Amino acid sequence: MEILGYLAALLIGLSLGLTGSGGSILTVPILVYLMGFSPVMATSYSLFVVGTTSLVGGAKFYRQGLVNFKTVLLFGLPSLIAVYLTRSYLIPAIPAQIFTVGQLIVTKELLLMVLFALLMILASYSMITKKCCQDWKIIQRENINYGLITLEAIIVGLISGMVGAGGGFLIIPVLVIFLRLDMKMAVGTSLFIIAANSLIGFVGDVFHYQMDWEFLLLFSGLSIIGIFIGSAFADKVDSEKLKRGFGWFVLAMGIYILIKELFL
Repeated sequence: MEILGYLAALLIGLSLGLTGSGGSILTVPILVYLMGFSPVMATSYSLFVVGTTSLVGGAKFYRQGLVNFKTVLLFGLPSLIAVYLTRSYLIPAIPAQIFTVGQLIVTKELLLMVLFALLMILASYSMITKKCCQDWKIIQRENINYGLITLEAIIVGLISGMVGAGGGFLIIPVLVIFLRLDMKMAVGTSLFIIAANSLIGFVGDVFHYQMDWEFLLLFSGLSIIGIFIGSAFADKVDSEKLKRGFGWFVLAMGIYILIKELFL
């Protein structure tokens, strides 16, 4: 199972290299079901893996001039604060056993996995539905609502902190609709926001948990290698079809996790 987990780390980077997004959503399920980590530690390790791979992926967009650092600061700062506070204070404050419903005992670990499964299902919709990306341009706002952007940034930080995922499918529509960025610019900018969010959130965990740095560096290194492999073949594949196919896989995984955690 561990060998499969390390191979899956390559796939995380491969997806990011081929499509520019998406692969990191699988990090937590890989760490829980293949590597045997608890959901709490998996979300923590996921922040490091997602942060490092997003930073490497974002560097590719930066070299092409497709990163708006003013937007990174505008959206990233409130999001950074939210993700750090979530990991430092909210997650440790959640009791190991929250409540019971009949024979179902809702624990902290169950809550995190259910939230993550729901996030996977939501993320899969943005991957599968191409039409939504076209609609974003139609509903672009003429005036920038900084209050709404700050609220969205805080929500993204809270979600990232809770489940250890980047939340690119939430960030990119905001950047396109409310800040009027081009789609490629939004993807590149979101990768830097995700990298900052994830790594700052991970820093909040360093003081609470004992980290296996050898494993983290190996797993992240394999994921980064996958990015370079994926980037080398990015021009040779239909990235849109690949992303939709990956979206269906993410949807199936999200449903599987819900069924496994709640009923099995």
